Amino acid sequence: MELPTLKVERLYRQISNLLINCINSGQFSPGEMIPSERELAKQLGVSRSSIREALIALEITGWVEIRTGNGVYVTDPLPQSAQSQSEDEFSLESLIKARQIFESAMAGLAAQNGTDAQRAELGEITHDLTQLHVNDEKFLREDKRFHLLIGEMTGNDVLRDMMEYLWNKRKSSRFVRLESHYANNDFPLSLNRDHDDIARAIIARDAPAARKYMELHLQHVYERLFDGAK
Repeated sequence: MELPTLKVERLYRQISNLLINCINSGQFSPGEMIPSERELAKQLGVSRSSIREALIALEITGWVEIRTGNGVYVTDPLPQSAQSQSEDEFSLESLIKARQIFESAMAGLAAQNGTDAQRAELGEITHDLTQLHVNDEKFLREDKRFHLLIGEMTGNDVLRDMMEYLWNKRKSSRFVRLESHYANNDFPLSLNRDHDDIARAIIARDAPAARKYMELHLQHVYERLFDGAK
């Protein structure tokens, strides 16, 4: 007898599929507000961050509408042919945590290995970033320059390429939607304080401080996007 292959689904996908079943069964009606993240997390025994990821996925596929500060509502009418999520879609929470581990180590190496010219360039980019106060394309472009330069300063081309790979993951439609809902208007101001701390430590060749400030930076990103949803 040939047995079927077992498919391991990411937790947020399991949650989104469960909620779709609740909608299809009439437990949540079109136009109705569904339970809060906190209530769903309590009922399902999972973290609020996983619930938030599931709801973002459901909004993109047309099942719900997230009204930030007001609640999450089942779409009315329901989608006739909902979009499907790519099988290789990653967890947004895991992406930020992976960046936190990788980039903190990378910042330490940058502090040790960066050239004087690269340190000067990092100072210039950081200055340009601090002049930007809106989370728009210009800010994101300079933010990317900041992180990629730190990758280059490690002196390791593979690490630099890995940094670009991780950065480009934020182009995911789910990450963009998460940021549009939960990144506050003062997001760049908070991040730029972090950027300044990181740059100062790297320029001063203080590897432990560079690692610490980069780790804090990505923790702040996580806290802003998930709003303490643990």
